[in-house]
Amino acid sequence: MELAHEALCRRLVDEAEAGILFAARDGRIRLWNRGCERIFGWPAAGVLGQSMDFFIPDKHRARHWEGWDAVMKSGVTKYGHEPLAVPALTKDGRRISIEFFIVLLRDPEGQVFGAGAIIQDVSARWERDKQLRQKLATLESQLKGSVTTG
Repeated sequence: MELAHEALCRRLVDEAEAGILFAARDGRIRLWNRGCERIFGWPAAGVLGQSMDFFIPDKHRARHWEGWDAVMKSGVTKYGHEPLAVPALTKDGRRISIEFFIVLLRDPEGQVFGAGAIIQDVSARWERDKQLRQKLATLESQLKGSVTTG
C-alpha cells in the first residue's frame, strides 16, 4: 500500500497545473514538476541540481538569498500562510509575476532540510490590477480637478 501511496503523491505533484518545486537547504532544485515547466519554460532535466538564480531577476537575487538563509536558519516563514508575490523570469527572458506558498520540510530532528514552493503565474491578474489602479488614479485626479474648479 505504501508504494501505491507514493505513486499517488508523485502523480499529484507531476500532474498539477500549479508549479511545485523543492529546493534543498543549499538552494539547489531537487524537484521541478510539469507546472513549473509550463510556467517558466525550462524542462526539469535542465534545472535539477541548479540554483534557483535562473528564474530570479538579477536585482532581486540578493534579497531572495538573504531571506532564504534567514528561513533556513530560523525554520520560520510567514509565506506558509500568506502568498509571496514576486517577479520571475521565463526561459525566453519574459518577466512574469508569480505568487507562491512555502512549505518547509524538516528532518526527524526538526531541522529544515529544504523548502517546497507551490507557484502560480499571476501575470494576467497583476496586469489587470495595474490598469485598474491607473484608471482609479486618473478618475481621482479628474475628481480633484472638478472639486477645486467648481
